[in-house]
Formats: sequence, structure tokens, C-alpha cells
Amino acid sequence: MLADATVSPAAFMALVFVLGLLVGSFLNVVIHRVPVMLERMWRRECLALEGKEAPPAEPYDLIRPRSACPGCKAQITALQNIPVVSYLALRGKCARCARPIGARYPIVELATAVLSALVAWKFGMNWTTGAALVLTWFLIGMAVIDMDTQLLPDGMTLPLLWIGLLLPILLPAGDRLPVDHLPVDLRTAVIGAVAGYLSLWSVYHLFKLITGKEGMGYGDFKLLAALGAWLGWQMLLPIIIGAAGVGALVGIASIVLGKRGKGVPMAFGPYLAAAGWIMLMWGPALVDRYLGLYGPR
Repeated sequence: MLADATVSPAAFMALVFVLGLLVGSFLNVVIHRVPVMLERMWRRECLALEGKEAPPAEPYDLIRPRSACPGCKAQITALQNIPVVSYLALRGKCARCARPIGARYPIVELATAVLSALVAWKFGMNWTTGAALVLTWFLIGMAVIDMDTQLLPDGMTLPLLWIGLLLPILLPAGDRLPVDHLPVDLRTAVIGAVAGYLSLWSVYHLFKLITGKEGMGYGDFKLLAALGAWLGWQMLLPIIIGAAGVGALVGIASIVLGKRGKGVPMAFGPYLAAAGWIMLMWGPALVDRYLGLYGPR
């Protein structure tokens, strides 16, 4: 078991923090390239439906081509790609053309590192931490992609769902500590996945029936299904309430401040992801505290 390793909790958190920086750097690539890859795939499919052949193009995926400055096209070297440190050393500018580098790159790296370290602090040195880290990284990537494009790619939501369903089978039984609440048992995971999908699916179709408009995308259904598989059906209602509440507050504030017009669509995925992560970390304690307001059970 990982818990038997002779590494202090502080050292373990530090190692996970560094790992989080590296994963955050990769997530920046995922966030930028996955929407482009989807758009290219859709264009090829549209041409195929028209009986046309897509023109030859250079390979474009999460590995190829190498990252480069969008301005001068200079390739980014390994020394220029050290998470956070390179951004500070370059003062947020391209080494060749001095084009500004978006501050979101180091923000994503730092956020991933901090959240990863919190996961290590919460769950300790065992397989549960590894699983919780995977969920955390998926949620960060999908949240930012949804903020940018209002898309939750099937290539991320569906693998997350399947991992959540397989986790009760794959994770060693000895590491299922009651305090960790991860993974849930297989029955709870399956019910959570089905209930998560059908709950938002029902809201979507009811809203469409009443208003004639689409209130959310199918990616939201799949994300909530994945969270249900990972965390169990018991966490679905707190996730929905938390996501809807915060989303409503942010939306109203954006309209009042003039940053968003009425009727302008707003991504719901980031709020689902944030609420899901909070439930991952403190869900059972929050639910027990809430139920405790009504007396002993």
C-alpha cells in the first residue's frame, strides 16, 4: 500500500504540488488544442457528408506540432516551458517577438498545483489520492474549455464517466477507507451515473417544452453523470444546488455590471465542476452538518 511508504505528509504534498504544476502545463495544451481538434474533425465530417475529401493537413493533436508563439511562430524550448517559472523569467512575453503571453497559463498551472496539494492533504498517501487527482485534473480541463467554448468534449466527459464506474472494481479494497468516501460502491456509482444524466436531461426537455429554447447542452448531462459515478447519487442534489446557486449569482452580477447581456448563454460546466470538486473534498461532512440542523438521526 502507498500508505506504508516512508514519506512525510509535508513531503508528499510538496511532491504532488510539483506534479500538479506539470499536469497544469499539460492541461494548458489540452484546453487550447482539444477545441481546435474538434473543429477540424467536424469540418472533415461535413465535407464527407457533401461527398468531398478534406485537403491534406499537417498533424494536429495533443503532441504535434510542438508549441510555438502564435505571433512569430518561434517554437517554445524546454527551458521556456517550465511551469510558472518560465512565465516569470520571460516577464510574460515571448522571448523572440515580445508578444504578451496570457496570464491564464500560469494561473491554470498554479490552480492545478494547489488543488492537487489539497487533495493530497485531504486523502493522504494511498490509492484514493491518485483517483481524486485524476478527477480533479479532468474537472479543471473541462471547466476552462467550457468557459472558452461552451463545449464539454465527449473525449473527456465519457472517459471520466467510465473511470468512475470502473473505480470500485479497480481500486484495491484495502484502500477504501470510510473517511475517504472514494470510491463509492458499484451499485451507488451506477445509480449516480444514471440519475445524474437523467436529472439534467429531464430539466433540459422540460425547459425546452415550456420555452421552446435549449437551456443547456448535452455535455452538462454527461458531466453530472460522471460526477454521480464518482461520488454517488447522494452527492447529486448538493452539486446541482451549489452549481445553480453560484451560477445564478455570477450571471446576475455579470448582467448588473454590464459584462453580459440578457439572454446571452453562460457555460454551466464550470459550476458543476467546482461544486463536484467541493463535494469530493468535503461533501459527506457538509451533508452531515446540514442534516444535523434538524436534530440527531
